[in-house]
Amino acid sequence: MEKYERIRVVGRGAFGIVHLCLRKADQKLVIIKQIPVEQMTKEERQAAQNECQVLKLLNHPNVIEYYENFLEDKALMIAMEYAPGGTLAEFIQKRCNSLLEEETILHFFVQILLALHHVHTHLILHRDLKTQNILLDKHRMVVKIGDFGISKILSSKSKAYTVVGTPCYISPELCEGKPYNQKSDIWALGCVLYELASLKRAFEAANLPALVLKIMSGTFAPISDRYSPELRQLVLSLLSLEPAQRPSLGHIMAQPLCIRALFNLHTDVGSVRMRRAEKSLTGPPMAPGSTGSRTTNTRCRGFPRGPVRPAIPPPLSSVYAWGGGLSAPLRLPMLNTEVVQVAAGRTQKAGVTRSGRLILWEAPPLGAGGGTLLPGAVEQPQPHFISRFLEGQSGVTIKHVACGDLFTACLTDRGIIMTFGSGSNGCLGHGSLTDISQPTIVEALLGYEMVQVACGASHVLALSTERELFAWGRGDGGRLGLGTRESHSCPQQVPMPPGQEAQRVVCGIDCSMILTVPGRALACGSNRFNKLGLDHLSLGEEPGPHQQVEEALNFTPLDSAPLDQQPLLCVDLGTAHSAAVTASGDCYTFGSNQHGQLGTNARRGSRAPCQVQGLEGIKMAMVACGDAFTVAIGAEGEVYSWGKGARGRLGRKDEDAGFPRPVQLDEMHPYTVTSVSCCHGNTLLAVRPVTDEPVPP
Repeated sequence: MEKYERIRVVGRGAFGIVHLCLRKADQKLVIIKQIPVEQMTKEERQAAQNECQVLKLLNHPNVIEYYENFLEDKALMIAMEYAPGGTLAEFIQKRCNSLLEEETILHFFVQILLALHHVHTHLILHRDLKTQNILLDKHRMVVKIGDFGISKILSSKSKAYTVVGTPCYISPELCEGKPYNQKSDIWALGCVLYELASLKRAFEAANLPALVLKIMSGTFAPISDRYSPELRQLVLSLLSLEPAQRPSLGHIMAQPLCIRALFNLHTDVGSVRMRRAEKSLTGPPMAPGSTGSRTTNTRCRGFPRGPVRPAIPPPLSSVYAWGGGLSAPLRLPMLNTEVVQVAAGRTQKAGVTRSGRLILWEAPPLGAGGGTLLPGAVEQPQPHFISRFLEGQSGVTIKHVACGDLFTACLTDRGIIMTFGSGSNGCLGHGSLTDISQPTIVEALLGYEMVQVACGASHVLALSTERELFAWGRGDGGRLGLGTRESHSCPQQVPMPPGQEAQRVVCGIDCSMILTVPGRALACGSNRFNKLGLDHLSLGEEPGPHQQVEEALNFTPLDSAPLDQQPLLCVDLGTAHSAAVTASGDCYTFGSNQHGQLGTNARRGSRAPCQVQGLEGIKMAMVACGDAFTVAIGAEGEVYSWGKGARGRLGRKDEDAGFPRPVQLDEMHPYTVTSVSCCHGNTLLAVRPVTDEPVPP
């Protein structure tokens, strides 16, 4: 609160006190809601935090703007936009019996309509829309809806059954205890429109039972016939007893009555608050080991003196790609972009920034910048990949991305999974095999809050907050864990062994693995070369034919020592081998060793897991597997690679023959690795410079 000066208390709500404050930095008036959280129940705290989460998600000129939240004196403080014009309820009350002009009614109504459309687009129900929660600017021309304390995110596991909101505005279906949906918000919108046209509420009674009877019967006094038949009909349609008969927001906006009002909206009603502008990155990305500074103020004799340009600061992070014949940093779309997670597929490369934006790296179009060179001309070097932010991502914060063959899945911070790319094998989860170019919500999972998604070559696993596991895509070999080899184009819930709770999912080319809550592992799919550790083996033992498991149709506990005993920190599945890091930091590999990808002297035909030689005593943190090579990250940020070296797989210039033992990549040493991903012959590595500054949470 040291950034603010309290002026006065302007209200007291269900959860706390509302203060009008002056922001010292720019002398701007703001509202701060003070919500004590110490004595609250878990449900009350969740409701208090919900308003922060919803306001962060919304970004519209007709929605109260969110600034920040913080804890102070055992209370949650929410700083938001101040609307000095008061509430729409106060505006109506001051009119006494002087009816508003239809033009004024529609001017207010279409702004509310636009705001509610923005809210519903983000899968949010307001659930308490009323004139008391609709605010006005100082000129009483711009409408802003607020008070999202009891709004409901549709991606929540629990459906919106709770009866909430002000009784005068609740819908008939809520009175009957039916689930709340968008049509209930449209009923409340009808109540607001009626109030604007008649200066009184549509449904009022002396007590709650009488009010419920009125709402259930749908009886209300007609609005004045001074208003157009179109406006009167709009009120009737919004207040239809049957939710299905109420028009959608898109249908309302398409009516001529509203189109005229939308066209007449003043151009200065407000502007959408944009993200902080970021300067475009110019020049090649920084090489490992460079200081990050460039001399830009050197002046040459004979050239006019100009203003000194400031040095370009070092990037917050870099992303390195190697394999496929290239080894170079990838260009970032903008300066000050910090990439915190990366994913590699057969053809795609993707990353997630700390601010929740999705970056895609794509090969330039064939012939880009090409054409026949004139004699003596020098061919200009072309970037290996073109970087771009995902288009149409405004208002959506990406938390995690995963790549399969020709398709991508991403998880938002609201627990929603979106997919795009090739629809072959049903990998997109939309119930069809249709290709989709833009990220589209997997609607079958909207009733769940998802926390992780993983992609194989042609299948997907997803995990919810309630530890529910879903799978879809290609099913041969049993890779979906559903007990069959059938493919599915829509998410299917996967049965878990009794007493097991999944906490992380991993997909391979033709198999899947789960890490459970105590750090044990379950696997399904192809177990050739024992790459899933499903063979029943004691330590150092080689299996007989009766001990070998070639495939598993259900998730099955690993049965090869020591993987069946030690808790695992992380695991990754390659084409013919796998690797795991135990909770103590030891790195084990298992599967095929044809190209030395296990990092040991194990025979090619050995099926027993073994500890990687050369990494004993070095605590490991991450591991990733490609087609015939392995990359491991130490707890101190060291990067090791081993296995097949052709086409730059190991990130070194001198390793075409490959290395059967881990070799450290020294050039990565000044950096801290934040994420690593391998697929086929490619590796993506996200790093940030080592600094003394703490990393933001």
